Amino acid sequence: MTTPKDIIKRYDIKPRKKLGQSFLLDQNIIQKTAAAADIDKEDVVVEIGAGIGVLTENLAQRSRKLIAVELDEKLVEILKEKLARYDNAEVYSGDILKFDFNSISNTYNCKLKVIGNVPYNISSPLIFHLLDSREAISGFILMLQKEVVERLAAVPGKKNYGVPSVLLQMFASVEKMFDIPSSCFYPRPKVESAVIRGTFLEKPLMELSNAVFFTKLVKASFAQRRKMLINNLKNFRLLSEIDEKRIKEILDNAGIDGRRRGETLTVEEFGNLSNLFCETNS
Repeated sequence: MTTPKDIIKRYDIKPRKKLGQSFLLDQNIIQKTAAAADIDKEDVVVEIGAGIGVLTENLAQRSRKLIAVELDEKLVEILKEKLARYDNAEVYSGDILKFDFNSISNTYNCKLKVIGNVPYNISSPLIFHLLDSREAISGFILMLQKEVVERLAAVPGKKNYGVPSVLLQMFASVEKMFDIPSSCFYPRPKVESAVIRGTFLEKPLMELSNAVFFTKLVKASFAQRRKMLINNLKNFRLLSEIDEKRIKEILDNAGIDGRRRGETLTVEEFGNLSNLFCETNS
C-alpha cells in the first residue's frame, strides 16, 4: 500500500511555505475524515487543497463527481496522474477563494459537499467564501487550526466567541469532530489542528430582515471587545443617524442591556437586534 511518505519521496515534493503546505500523513486520520464526510454515490464533492491526493482517491470512489482543487501546479500534475482512471474525477487548478461553487451546483443540479485540509493562512477567508456560497453547499468537513475550529464552534460568553462564531452559526450547525496532533503532518506545523463538520441550514436560525446589515452589525458589536455593546453601536457607521437614546430604546425592546459586551449575546439576540434596527431605518 502506497503511503503519503512514499508519494512525497517518489515525486521529490518540497512543501512550499508560501502556500502554507503541510501534508497529512496519518492514514487513520485520513480514514476518519473521509468517514465523517459521509459521502455516497449521489454526492458531488469539492475537495479543497487536494495536495498529494491522500484523500482524493477515496472520495472519487465514493462520490458521483469529485472536483479536486489545488493551487500548486506540480501537485496538480500528480493529482491528474492519480485520478486518470476515474471518469468521475477532475482537477481544478486554481485558488479555492475564487472557486465558483454556485456554477458547479447549477451544473449538477444539487448542493455540494466540501471537504479539505485548509492552509492556516486562508482559514477565515475560506469560511466567509463558503458562507457566501451557502445556497450551493449542503455541508463541509474541514481540517483547520484547532484555535479556528474552537472559535467557529464557540458559545456566548467564551473568549473565543466572536464574529465568525455568530455569522457561521446563524446559517449552519457546526460541530468540532476531533483533534489532530501536529505530528500527523509533514512538515510538522507549530500549532495543533482539528476537524470541524458544518451543515448549512435550509433557513437561517431566525428570519433576518437584512442579512447584509446583520453581518455588519455583528462586526460592529465586536469592533472593540472590551467595550460595552452600546458604545460599539454608537460608533457603528450605519447607525450614525440614530441618537444614543434611540439606540438604548431599541436595545431595551430587544431585552438586551447595553452595558453587556458583544461576546455575551446569543446568535438569536444578534438576529433580533438586527431586525429591530432594520425596522427603525425603514
